[in-house]
Amino acid sequence: MSTIHERRRTFRKLNESSGTYVLPNPWNVGSTRYLEHLGFKALSTTSAGIAFADGFPDTDWAVPRGVMLAHIREIVNATELPVVADFESGYANEPEDVARNVLLCIETGIAGIMIEDTTQDHQRPFYPLELAVDRFRAARAAIDSSGTGVVLIAGVERLTNNHQESLSGIIDRLTAYVAAGAEGVHVPGITDPEAILSIVRAVAPRPVSIVVEPECGLSIRNYADLGVRWLSSGSGMCRAAWSGFMRAAEEVANQGTFSTLGETVPFTEINEFFRQDIRKGRKRPAVD
Repeated sequence: MSTIHERRRTFRKLNESSGTYVLPNPWNVGSTRYLEHLGFKALSTTSAGIAFADGFPDTDWAVPRGVMLAHIREIVNATELPVVADFESGYANEPEDVARNVLLCIETGIAGIMIEDTTQDHQRPFYPLELAVDRFRAARAAIDSSGTGVVLIAGVERLTNNHQESLSGIIDRLTAYVAAGAEGVHVPGITDPEAILSIVRAVAPRPVSIVVEPECGLSIRNYADLGVRWLSSGSGMCRAAWSGFMRAAEEVANQGTFSTLGETVPFTEINEFFRQDIRKGRKRPAVD
């Protein structure tokens, strides 16, 4: 069984290596175990998946910090793989508070932490650049003080709070965050290959993580050719699960029929997967 230290070392090596890896996003113990079973190298939590599972919207800090940390810890404890925490915007505005929260997140056993630069203010969707940089410097200093080797990833949303940031604006922010100590960057909402290539070149040799948008039609090979290191499904897998559930429930409620339930994966297939998981000595993580 791998230790937290070994997982952190593994993720750092992957982050600093060449190649392109898929970083899928579980939202609970079961989805974590199944993704590990499929052979992925590392996992990332999804703030949306965790929020939806507990009945919250996916907006900054809608899920209380303690609840988010508990979910992250549960996912870390459910797998042998390195886990990156989607920690929204750090659950704080001021740099010193971001640093304090980063240390709390590190205690869950994560191998990496992704922090965004978005605010809760719809009129000012991004932190002013100087403050944003100070926030990442504080996060970097907190990680260094912990001696854990957790990888810091800076996230910039292209479209947030009905504001669409320009490509040049995104690149300016990303390069500033790399200079402040980010060891990778995360960019949702980018689908144009030329734009992706521009970002990869701008932050090189730091690796780039992209949230895959299925409608853009790019394959893993295409992203690899562009030099992308990490491919995230974001909330995609969680939404796939919700889609099946919502369609089945709506059919029963609105039509009084059950045909959608007949299209699901058989009970025995899912149940046998978890039976085998238990036979391997895997148990559901204990709740404190």
